[in-house]
Amino acid sequence: MSLPPPLYDPAALSPDNPSPLYMQLARHLRRLIAGGTLAADDALPAERDLAEGFAVSRVTVRKAVQALVDEGLLHQRPRAGTFVAKAPHVEQPLSALTGFSEDMRSRGLEPSSRWLSRSIAPASPEEAMVLGLALGERVSRLWRLRLADDVPMAIELSVVPARVLPDPMQVTGSLYDVLRGLGHPPHRALQRLSAGLLSADQAGILQVPEGTPALFIERRSFLENGRPLEFVRSQYRGDAYDFIVELNLSTGGSTPASETVT
Repeated sequence: MSLPPPLYDPAALSPDNPSPLYMQLARHLRRLIAGGTLAADDALPAERDLAEGFAVSRVTVRKAVQALVDEGLLHQRPRAGTFVAKAPHVEQPLSALTGFSEDMRSRGLEPSSRWLSRSIAPASPEEAMVLGLALGERVSRLWRLRLADDVPMAIELSVVPARVLPDPMQVTGSLYDVLRGLGHPPHRALQRLSAGLLSADQAGILQVPEGTPALFIERRSFLENGRPLEFVRSQYRGDAYDFIVELNLSTGGSTPASETVT
């Protein structure tokens, strides 16, 4: 992975680029934040200095900074300046089955989602096998970007049998809350975690550089009667999420504290 460029990189902005200059500047600053050149609580140079350093108007700088403030990457302190915001860092225990929204609220963070797509379609062969469906049976697919305090944390694709969730538009917040309301509460789950690097598309959605380390997660959720309920594939930012497993020494048989599969 290439190192992030310096702050006043002459190649960061180009009049030949069709994107407006403020968007180019915002993209450059976003990459510096994601790459660690601009760290949490670092002060951004004054608006006038940024305008002179990039040879743009102060209006352009103001619009770029405001865009990053709106994204939660920068925050402004009255009479003090503009600073890099602290990204939420989450530790999730793997001994309890909870959804993303529940995890974030339990840590004092406000969960939200940006929908990438919601649809109903025939299950793929893999989905049919994992969910115990007949070939051609339909599923609801929920693909979204998950955020905590407006900071992108994970990309999540959830697949649920359409007979369980006939209308994916019902889900506006917590999927598990909707499933409980429909009489299908998730009871247990198996998760598989692996390390990987984000593709260009994944990194673009999460607003980090391509090749950023991430946690790749597959989860299968089940009803109390053992029937498959949900199949999830997620990509979590490796710099913002830790998964914690409590292990107990057993004197008899092995009793794991978590049902995670690695």
